Amino acid sequence: MFMGEYQHSVDAKGRLIIPSKFREDLGNTFVITRGLDNCLFGYPMDEWRKLEEKLKELPMTKKDARAFARFFFSGATEVEIDKQGRINIPSTLTTYAKLEKECVVVGVSSKIEIWAKESWESYFNEAENSFNEIAENLIGFDF
Repeated sequence: MFMGEYQHSVDAKGRLIIPSKFREDLGNTFVITRGLDNCLFGYPMDEWRKLEEKLKELPMTKKDARAFARFFFSGATEVEIDKQGRINIPSTLTTYAKLEKECVVVGVSSKIEIWAKESWESYFNEAENSFNEIAENLIGFDF
């Protein structure tokens, strides 16, 4: 399980250090793709395969299902963690997520998210202000 928040930077070549606490669970090779809210999602290979199977079940006769599958899969790429613990993020994904320098890598249960620092702070501040309301709207969720 991935959890926590870590600050890192993307270098001029598009390389990002993956937090050491995440590396073992991600494995040497994992998949990153466009995520929601203008971040990137990173999945260990076994989680990616599970997600791929679920997405195959979407009704491709539905316009929204086709659009989501195209968006999600067209941005997907396998990345490999190098000896320094870095991955090389393709320019299409750095552009999508607005990754210029400072980034935040967030653990979210079965995946990681990679955010531009400014985007994360903006999202977090907005979500923090409505956290109680969000929790109330999750029907049947109790913790």
